[in-house]
Amino acid sequence: MRILYIITRSDVIGGASVHLLDLASGVQKAGHEVIIVVGGNGVFVDRAREQGLQCISTIHLVRALSATSDFRGYLALKSIISSWKPDLVHAHSSKAGILGRLAAKRLSIPCVFTAHGWAFTEGVSSSRRLLYRWIERGFAYYATKIITVSRYDRDLALRSNVGDSELIVTVHNGMPSVGIDVGFERSTRVTRIIMVARFDAPKDHAFLVHALAMLARNDWSMEFVGDGPYLPTVKQLVRDLDLEQQITFPGACSDVARRLSSSDIFCLISNWEGLPLTVLEAMRSGLPVIASSVGGVPEAVEHMDTGILVAKHDKNGLVAALNKLIDSPALRLKMGDKGRSKFLNEFTFDLMLERTINVYLDAIKV
Repeated sequence: MRILYIITRSDVIGGASVHLLDLASGVQKAGHEVIIVVGGNGVFVDRAREQGLQCISTIHLVRALSATSDFRGYLALKSIISSWKPDLVHAHSSKAGILGRLAAKRLSIPCVFTAHGWAFTEGVSSSRRLLYRWIERGFAYYATKIITVSRYDRDLALRSNVGDSELIVTVHNGMPSVGIDVGFERSTRVTRIIMVARFDAPKDHAFLVHALAMLARNDWSMEFVGDGPYLPTVKQLVRDLDLEQQITFPGACSDVARRLSSSDIFCLISNWEGLPLTVLEAMRSGLPVIASSVGGVPEAVEHMDTGILVAKHDKNGLVAALNKLIDSPALRLKMGDKGRSKFLNEFTFDLMLERTINVYLDAIKV
């Protein structure tokens, strides 16, 4: 097969872009021809080329709504697709999903769209939900197949009359294995907590900082890995709460797997989610997970078995979860072991790759 991938942003490496890079690399290694079209030049393009993936950049594929840029982006995609003649187009992210579906439909090329969490999900403003629900309803059938990364998102789409049960299929995210030892005994004196996430919507770093400030103990440390527009605000909050000795900000890091393997607890506090890759990374590393019970997170984290789920905006519940796991190294190890087993059974990259290629084959047959 010849597969053309489309994604909007090249300036950040986040969940959707990591997913796409892993997927495209795996598909290429499986013997298929792959090319990626991305908006602009940035770290995404550099990372793709490091992995031996061919990238085409177009300045007209931008995240913000712009009638002029969007029309030019559509024309650019149409030209690239027409020239390369793929068997299938696979679009990722909302803007790329709309323009990619339009261009592929115009050229009668099968198109798969992956929704990495709908823009009309719970937690998004009501006006934005209404707008994007209306848009996705209108463009749903321009795709041959729609992939959601969680059952939650598939159910949300069906409840919102976006597509139907034949069009939409769930393929859970999967993560490649890494050569990191997870079988050692972790720290029992100072509990090392880590959150890996971009400082941007939908994450809520500040909420976690406030919960940490409520802990009546100092036998913990917190590492926030990532960058983004809200980072200065969260750093100022840490200074205001006098937590600078316990909370660190290493920025965006290329050694996340090592940092996870050196930690004791993984946290992900969010207002909305699809199925976050960082939770799967933590499970792969044998970490217990404390996470907001939003989106597809409960499909990965089993409450009181592989981690602790906390209701959105439940600060007391988050404090209780932190205290519970800080107090019990044995419980942390037990949950971490169960989480790693669940990862190996349900969320490996090979499983995700196989299921995605099967969706491609179904789309081409339609």
